[in-house]
Amino acid sequence: MEMHQIRYFLALSETLNFTRAAEQCNVTQPALTRAVRVLEEELGGELLRREGRLSRLTDLGARMLPLLRQCYDSALTARAVARSVTAGEVRTLSLGLSRTVNLRLLGPLLAELFAAYPALRLDLRRGCAAQLLEHLKTGAVDIAIAGPLGAGWDRLDAWPIFSESFDILLGPRHHLAGRNAPDIALADLLGETFLLQRNSETAEEEARQLEAAGIGTARMHMVDSGYDLAVLVEADIGVALAPRSAFRGCGFVRLAPGLDLRRTVTLYTVQGRVRSPEAATFITQIRARQWEDATS
Repeated sequence: MEMHQIRYFLALSETLNFTRAAEQCNVTQPALTRAVRVLEEELGGELLRREGRLSRLTDLGARMLPLLRQCYDSALTARAVARSVTAGEVRTLSLGLSRTVNLRLLGPLLAELFAAYPALRLDLRRGCAAQLLEHLKTGAVDIAIAGPLGAGWDRLDAWPIFSESFDILLGPRHHLAGRNAPDIALADLLGETFLLQRNSETAEEEARQLEAAGIGTARMHMVDSGYDLAVLVEADIGVALAPRSAFRGCGFVRLAPGLDLRRTVTLYTVQGRVRSPEAATFITQIRARQWEDATS
């Protein structure tokens, strides 16, 4: 099995057209067709079936696609690593986080990563869902960790990390902070000013559910950063609705709001993009961690 055969098949799986796939691979169509036929002979069956001007993946082709893509990506990564080692390059891990993902959750993993790769440079970017998606498309970040990114993109690989509910946060001097948290109901907070983080992945749903509970937008302050939200809660300028993993260790009183509001934090990468060994290691760390313990 040759790497160019796999590359031609991957191009065909994207275009489903032999002519366009040949143009994409910068080869003649007969050369591409011959290479794919040889690959089919090695695998023991048809990978694509022509239907007029377009083709479709067979059952075998659909099953082989993720395996061959992984094989091709690994080969590209190996070549890139060899070139960087030979050239003595300093590699960078470009990591994108949504504004509501708590960096404390990743601290132990990053510490392990930098212990293994002490020369690694970190490029950390925060952004809303649209910004993170654009960073992934342009290659500005290798990995993004966020809630739902909204508009779909067929090259995204997504691995759910953990799901969580939301809490209402009160400052330590809030007039309700001295009461037992289980005794405080959402009805006790109807007269409060709420703080929401603008452009978070769940901001619209948060506002919708608060309004449904009788808390209108006139009683809401909007902020851009989590730091600003925390300062305002601490100053008793408002109470905040926030994911359970956010603002851990800040000394806030946390209440279960009684809202049907959850989010799933997900690891995003881009299919077919070469990953450094450091990025691959970090992905493995994230997927192997027991996140229930870290977010409880």
